[in-house]
Amino acid sequence: MKCVILAGGKGTRIAEESNTRPKPMVEVGSRPILWHIMKLYASFGVREFVVCLGYKGYMVKEYFANYFLHQADVTFDMSENRVEYHDCRSEPWKVTLVDTGEETMTGGRLLKVRKYLDADQPFCMTYGDGLADVDIGAEVAFHRASGLDATVTCVRPPARFGRIATLNAKVVSFEEKPQSEGGLINGGFFVLEPAVLDLIAGDDAVWEKEPMERLCADGRLAAWIHRGYWQPMDTLRDKLTLNALWESGAAPWKLWDR
Repeated sequence: MKCVILAGGKGTRIAEESNTRPKPMVEVGSRPILWHIMKLYASFGVREFVVCLGYKGYMVKEYFANYFLHQADVTFDMSENRVEYHDCRSEPWKVTLVDTGEETMTGGRLLKVRKYLDADQPFCMTYGDGLADVDIGAEVAFHRASGLDATVTCVRPPARFGRIATLNAKVVSFEEKPQSEGGLINGGFFVLEPAVLDLIAGDDAVWEKEPMERLCADGRLAAWIHRGYWQPMDTLRDKLTLNALWESGAAPWKLWDR
């Protein structure tokens, strides 16, 4: 199974970082968040990736073009114009990087990579800026059993502030940043049948609008409820939170070491 990763947006809400690099290349624990997402999927056997590039997409290409250089010790033999890598730490991945345009919307990006997908097989899709401990294998199995054309992971977003309960001017309970009591939202981890691409009109189509609304109206969209960890990286505060978790050695999304 293949996984499409939308990695072309400008990430304006985290401009401190995205002014100089695409948001999927913002680092968590000295590795791009894109790498963490791919490691998550690979831990469930999904090792073929189609990455939709846009804003500063050349930086993603350069990262993978120089992946061995990043991961290994290297000897440059200047006299013989030869490079030798030592102790290479590679990944069993196949990565296709596709320029889908800087201004293309999410649906349009999906449509532009159609030729790199299998016409008769479902595929995973996610955004290049969020981490979770989603059980990808269980979600895929749920999707296949549903018989529907699309499955979306539904999550409850983390609350931004802590919650205090009082009684007679005394604090009786305090919970730091509890899970939101609001409704479920799109968690960004999808399993899709190729037929859904027929619902995308063109470059300006936003996947989360007309295509998803049509799937919902037609009863073709399944909901996979994820009750575990989920955190988007929309702001500098989110980046710091993710890095603190990684440095603590208890990153919930690091399923590949379990």
